[in-house]
Amino acid sequence: MRRICSTWFLFALVLGVVFLTACGSNTAVSPTPISANAQPSATPTILSQPAATTAPPPAIVVTENESVTAGSSPPPAPTAVPITDPTPTSTGIPAPTIDIPGLVGPDFPENINPLTGELLSDLSVLARRPLAIKISNAPAIVRPQSGLNNADLVFEHYAEGGLTRFTAVFYSKDANPIGSIRSGRLIDLEIPKMYDAAFAYSGASGPVRLKFQNSEFFDRIISPDFGHGGFFRVEDPNKAFEHTLFTNSFDLRFILDQRGQNRPPQFQNGMTFSPQPAVPGAVASKIEIIYDGTYVTWAYNPGTARYTRWTDGVSHNDANSGQQLAFRNVIVLAAHHQDTDILEDNVGGGNYSIEIQIWGEGPVSLFRDGQRIDGRWRRQDPDDMLAFTDLDGNPLPLAPGNTFFQIVPLGFDRLIVTP
Repeated sequence: MRRICSTWFLFALVLGVVFLTACGSNTAVSPTPISANAQPSATPTILSQPAATTAPPPAIVVTENESVTAGSSPPPAPTAVPITDPTPTSTGIPAPTIDIPGLVGPDFPENINPLTGELLSDLSVLARRPLAIKISNAPAIVRPQSGLNNADLVFEHYAEGGLTRFTAVFYSKDANPIGSIRSGRLIDLEIPKMYDAAFAYSGASGPVRLKFQNSEFFDRIISPDFGHGGFFRVEDPNKAFEHTLFTNSFDLRFILDQRGQNRPPQFQNGMTFSPQPAVPGAVASKIEIIYDGTYVTWAYNPGTARYTRWTDGVSHNDANSGQQLAFRNVIVLAAHHQDTDILEDNVGGGNYSIEIQIWGEGPVSLFRDGQRIDGRWRRQDPDDMLAFTDLDGNPLPLAPGNTFFQIVPLGFDRLIVTP
């Protein structure tokens, strides 16, 4: 895992003057580890910070019960407190040993969206295939992106160079436009399989492109890499050419219709949802995730029961509506990150693909309804979607609504939660 190298660099993040640069080409993941001997690092850690604020300021790391004044020097590095990560006792999602009122899933009635747990008035949206779409998040000029608030699920993960990129899954809602569209990563060998989705992206390194071409879902891939249509340019003199490619859900599904691939998904397993948390959690009014090259802030809005997002201290909006990104659930999920020998770019001496191993199981923190509940994620089969249990092995239900996944490495010590 790449880490912030010095207190002064973290201080620069506090002042919001870190300027991100483009991360070059892209990455992706295979269903089996590249190295059989690769071992995950330590259990993820969490830091806590008191004193909630109405509008989230730039991230400042402080120790428990320590305060900080805006503009002051950063305090010494805090002592991390590890998230409990007990030895698993089962491989699936067991029947609950506690009563969870209103629990829905992993089996769903025909009028419930299995990806959000929401009641649907138009059941025809469930008869089409989900779309997993690769969307840029660096440099900062690519923000605001288009269409993210319409996604059922969004995954944010490391790309090379310490920056992050998104894979957004659209199922129950459409969006026009969506983008900007960027290149695939190794993790995108996993996400389309989990949700039986099509995959739309543009560009990949040679070895990653070959993995896509040899994947089981190649017939559902839509990409200029293979001469496919469905994309268009939105010229902008302030943006480099690679940040001007967009698509929309209507054109992508038209292409799938032509291929006979726009079929209802076959989900091998499912998540669970309930209107109220199954067990009380710790109060969590603000969440900060400090990646190496960018930092994320989520602030809970009790009026909407959603977390709203800032990136690098700036309100992160959807360009289509102008509204701030707002998600019902935020899931911080830790998985082993394995460096590979796939060269992605030559910036700074070269950056290599990261294999993010979202298979097996590991620790997770679910943020919903202004609370944090710790648990475990599991994915035992390549066709399984991620499923969640609490630390006692009971289903860990999400709140009905959209979900944003923050993928971090095992041993990550820059998750800051404010009560």
